Amino acid sequence: MSAPGRLLRGAAVATAILCAYGLGVLSGEGRPDRRAAAGGSVLDEAAAKIGSRAAHPVGRGELDRAAIEGMLRGLGDKWARYYPAARYDDMEGRLNGRYSGVGIWLGSADGDPRVRVASVQPGTAAARAGVLAGDIVTAVGGAPADGWDVTRVGAALRGRPGDAVELTVLRGRRTERFHLVRTPVSGGDVTVTDLPGHVRLIRVGAFTRGTGRQVRAAVTGRSPSGDPSGGVMLDLRGDPGGLLDEAVETASAFLPGGLVVTYEPRGGPAQRRTVTAPGDARVPLVVLVDAGTASAAEVVAGSLRDRDRAVIIGSRTYGKGSVQESVGLTDGSAIELTVGRYRTPGGRNLDGVGIEPDVAVSADRPPSVAEQRGRDVLRGLLATTPDKD
Repeated sequence: MSAPGRLLRGAAVATAILCAYGLGVLSGEGRPDRRAAAGGSVLDEAAAKIGSRAAHPVGRGELDRAAIEGMLRGLGDKWARYYPAARYDDMEGRLNGRYSGVGIWLGSADGDPRVRVASVQPGTAAARAGVLAGDIVTAVGGAPADGWDVTRVGAALRGRPGDAVELTVLRGRRTERFHLVRTPVSGGDVTVTDLPGHVRLIRVGAFTRGTGRQVRAAVTGRSPSGDPSGGVMLDLRGDPGGLLDEAVETASAFLPGGLVVTYEPRGGPAQRRTVTAPGDARVPLVVLVDAGTASAAEVVAGSLRDRDRAVIIGSRTYGKGSVQESVGLTDGSAIELTVGRYRTPGGRNLDGVGIEPDVAVSADRPPSVAEQRGRDVLRGLLATTPDKD
């Protein structure tokens, strides 16, 4: 699908930054010099003039960044991003499942620029302190987060192990403050819990590298409580997405073969992504979703839904049907661009639409309500499943 080292992802939802310019008073000192800077472009010339004549000049690095961000805004691509080198390293580390932070995934609701907690990784500093999915980030380290995008908030929360950071959130009408100590976080985006009745709950926080393999192992592998003969609940609530390859591998864990998703790259023919290896196509399966289920997570839910493999339970998903690719620049920074769209096996484009669940559970109900509904549905599925040979 892309050159090695490039990342295809359904990126986590984020906000666009709008810049406004006003008219000032001109000095009236002659006409503009129309000669191009020697050996350079008009951007080099503009940067040189700003550096030598502006009352409050900024460094060339800042000007380059502003120019790149301006070009990305000109694309009209709401998912386009520029990552300075340090932030790009952070992002790659997060997608590799290795980073030092507090254990949360971030996102934002469509039409709302505020950064929210999409999910909290069990066993991390954020989980122990009581940070909850849906909390709205208002400050990090004492600095107000107004106007910050997901990338900036995430970078502020990550840092050296053992260092502390203060996180302030809005929960309903209350302000909550948490003193969190950063710790190494690795490979914890899949958690498995065995419930009564031989039901296995598989929670996927994000689709980082290795997620598909872990899900497959949770479905087919044995545990002290035995096989999940009572069915599987795949919990994708609050999952902002991640790597498309991992989404395909995760869906494959539940399918015997065939189509998982169709990827339509810009300027190229549609590519059919099929099951990587046959999975368990018989275990009763429900998928839990909500408004925070986005991108790669929607690939999985949409695939299992269109293939009549699972019952979808919860509230309508976010609706992000595009695929992004990161392109590295020579200084270690990167730009991320929308390079195509995906369609579910039934040919549906989920962008701006999302997935309507088979069994609706209001978003304002406690998470346990959807889980109980999932167990009820699994019992019904189990009753209609033919005995294994």
